Amino acid sequence: MNHVLAAAPSGTNTDSIAVATIFWILAFISVGAALAMILVRRAVHCAIMLAVVMLCLATMYAMQGAPFLAFVQIIVYTGAVLMLFLFVIMLIGISSSDSVVETIKGQRAAAGLAAIGLFVILILAIGHAAIGPAARTTAANNVDNLTGLARLIFTTYVFPFEVTGALLITAAVGAMVLAHRERTTPKPTQRDLAARRLASGQLAPDPAPGVYALHDSADRPALLPDGSTSVLSVSQTLAPRDPNEETPPVRPELPAPAATEAES
Repeated sequence: MNHVLAAAPSGTNTDSIAVATIFWILAFISVGAALAMILVRRAVHCAIMLAVVMLCLATMYAMQGAPFLAFVQIIVYTGAVLMLFLFVIMLIGISSSDSVVETIKGQRAAAGLAAIGLFVILILAIGHAAIGPAARTTAANNVDNLTGLARLIFTTYVFPFEVTGALLITAAVGAMVLAHRERTTPKPTQRDLAARRLASGQLAPDPAPGVYALHDSADRPALLPDGSTSVLSVSQTLAPRDPNEETPPVRPELPAPAATEAES
């Protein structure tokens, strides 16, 4: 955190305390959002927590004097990749549940062994990591770092770049294929819906609670055009009130103003 806030006039002690405070605040927010992303049940909430983590990372990149990485984190990851996640969730549906029946025998055991192996590899890699002096400045770290980065992406690392793009496109197409459902019956037309309503004997839709009632209460049944009460207008969990019962008005009438001496 030595290169943070490059625009500040001088690296005073107050600036370092402020930077450290902001860093720890963002660290707690990002770690909490990452844990919430794992623990929440709905996929939409998981995507929102992922957006919080990405925004915190972008702010940390900006504090470290890397505005390009900060803007890439916001535009590419938060704006594009996260929108792809939300698009897939929208296609599949937030209320869809996964089947717990294993179609491939031994799938969970293989996944557990793979996770343990990956964890061991990460521990070994971190344990053998050597933190030495900072690497020397290369062409990608000069003033024209965008040109150097573009040269690396489209020359040395062009194949991984294209493979990553193909994987994202494949994931989007796969989500669309999985979310597509073939209709087993033809879509009903307006004529079919009207015929079903006529056959059911109820031409009009269900009345809303208290539409034609004289009292604004959910337990007061609505009055049909013929003057009878509608049983469907009161929930079955409530005791319907007698419509003939005398109830006080919702807004009591105000008493007439007393006549003044001039009027009398």
